Amino acid sequence: MSPRAKDEPTPGLVLVDKPPGWTSHDVVGRMRRLCATRKVGHAGTLDPMATGLLVIGVGKATRLLTYVVGHDKVYTATIRLGQSTITDDAEGDITATVDASGVTDAQIADALAGLVGDIQQVPSAVSAIKVDGQRAYKRVRDGEQVDLPARPVTVHEFTLLETRREGEVVDLDVRVHVSSGTYVRALARDLGSALGVGGHLTALRRTRVGDFRIEDAFTLDDLSTLVDAGEQVPRVPLGAAASDILPVRTLTAREAATLGFGQSVETGDAQGDGPFAGIDQTGELVAVLSPARGALKPDIVFRSANG
Repeated sequence: MSPRAKDEPTPGLVLVDKPPGWTSHDVVGRMRRLCATRKVGHAGTLDPMATGLLVIGVGKATRLLTYVVGHDKVYTATIRLGQSTITDDAEGDITATVDASGVTDAQIADALAGLVGDIQQVPSAVSAIKVDGQRAYKRVRDGEQVDLPARPVTVHEFTLLETRREGEVVDLDVRVHVSSGTYVRALARDLGSALGVGGHLTALRRTRVGDFRIEDAFTLDDLSTLVDAGEQVPRVPLGAAASDILPVRTLTAREAATLGFGQSVETGDAQGDGPFAGIDQTGELVAVLSPARGALKPDIVFRSANG
């Protein structure tokens, strides 16, 4: 073994409850130390002001993260009507103030309903979307005017939980269920615009990513305590993680061996366009599979014939 070679870390997904003020990259840095490996990544950035579920991949599980990103997300959030900001959230400077005290509950309900379904959303200018190879937020911070094109997203739910009125502003606590790629702060902006008073996001908490839920997540303090006590960071094993992310194609021992050599297997009971999680009889993930020429070919092999 090469002197540089290191043991492959135990692979799996870690569900982390991100604290406020931390970037997603900060969390990855802490997880690298807690898991004693640099093979750590995350699925779906949370802004520093946001809290909640961040799905972390360790070891070979980082190769599953691309499939996590595409899942729907659920958030709880607070939207302030009557103030607009340059970032569409509380981290940016206020650009306009309008008295929102006259906005009625019925008007709010109608505006919320108008943002549910398949919509065209213009992302916040201060976003990570690249414009000519450079992040939009960097262009804005450099003083440029950035106009991003609208793109299709789906808002499955935009539910009002509570309304709080104080002076000229109105705070709305909401629950939002959206497709991947939807910006909740852009929803806050568009809700305020529809009501004619402007709006921005003051709080955001992600509670679900696909089938992964915040109730099963660990805080960084919890994980640090476990590691200090000599325990390993809890992980969702590869097989269970892949089964939560992708439809499953159950494999025979022979098929698992075939995939281990990088060869295709029959479609079997797999239905749809895929990709599929190829799971063996013991519940272990063998490969991620995609349809090709009437069969299923391995896109990523997690257990090769060579071990």
